[in-house]
Amino acid sequence: QVQLVESGGGLVQAGGSLRLSCTASGRTFSSYTMGWFRQAPRKEREFVATISWSGDTTYYADSVKGRFTISRDNAKNTVYLQMNSLKPEDTAVYYCAADRALGFLVAVSDFGSWGQGTQVTVSS
Repeated sequence: QVQLVESGGGLVQAGGSLRLSCTASGRTFSSYTMGWFRQAPRKEREFVATISWSGDTTYYADSVKGRFTISRDNAKNTVYLQMNSLKPEDTAVYYCAADRALGFLVAVSDFGSWGQGTQVTVSS
């Protein structure tokens, strides 16, 4: 398994932007499908975005499509989540996830490695 550490969370006003980073340990990062999930208080953890090992394929939840962008830099073992036009309903703990499986990974159960999470709070 790979070890994941998220950073970049914080407090931002509605309409603002944040960029989350997730850095992975190990030398096989480029072979992992990466994803971002979030969990708001008293809610289930939900899918946000995923990116293939090459970065060629991305997929987004409808709630963030057009506002968030997932990307990766395999040379830096890092995946990013650029979040623009933030809304109060985006407030949550954001988690980075990784798995060696290929294909369309969007469920919590699809990913075997998780970071500790980073808090994002959007004020109205």
